[in-house]
Amino acid sequence: MRVPVLAWTPVSMLVVTGTGTGVGKTAVTAAIAALAVDSGRRVAVLKPAQTGVGPDEPGDLAEVARLAGDVTTRELQRYPDPLSPEAAARRSGLPVLTPSQVASAATELDETHDLVLVEGAGGLLVRFGPDGSTLADAAWALGAPVLVVAEAGLGTLNATALTAEVATARGLHVPGVVIGSWPAEPDLAMLSNAADLPVAAGAPLLGALAAGVGGLGREQFLDRARAGLSPWFGGEFDPEQFQKAAAART
Repeated sequence: MRVPVLAWTPVSMLVVTGTGTGVGKTAVTAAIAALAVDSGRRVAVLKPAQTGVGPDEPGDLAEVARLAGDVTTRELQRYPDPLSPEAAARRSGLPVLTPSQVASAATELDETHDLVLVEGAGGLLVRFGPDGSTLADAAWALGAPVLVVAEAGLGTLNATALTAEVATARGLHVPGVVIGSWPAEPDLAMLSNAADLPVAAGAPLLGALAAGVGGLGREQFLDRARAGLSPWFGGEFDPEQFQKAAAART
């Protein structure tokens, strides 16, 4: 089944979630921000909860700023242990995060920026606190679309389908899915998933970032962001050509 790709439609707010940890959310967030900054838009990136990073260590927002350039960054809560926000807050004794705090901060940033990107921690239903609140609740409060960042390899179809199904069931709009890290030598499962991921998500494939882009300098990163993200973000990624090239290698 072919899922159509929409033309670039400027949005003022976008929530970026992953199908799990380590799938490339930060690189994708930085790539979207870099393209928006390059087009002259005022960009803010909000990280509600940063886990696994000490008080004086650089977190995900430092990486986004390094790669994307002139962006406003804001972090609401930081926990030193590499756990879910709820578990990390409980272990550290620090305050838990609430969806209303996320929504309030994002709304405030929206007043002075053209684009606000909200990057989650882990997946869509990773808990903020003992009340069971999640990034999905914050996205619903904001009325913001939710971009799904997925892995390329085996197991990603189930995780992507679950994420998209939960988002839709909660009244959230999923505009598309982006592969967070596409290797130079993809295996058979990855090549097959190039066509199957948008079907699993029920939404278009809006990009595939080359593996290792986070280690590039800003100028090279911008070039890779443009090549790896679709016109929906201001890039040049063509999902049909990508899928044809992947199919030719199987």
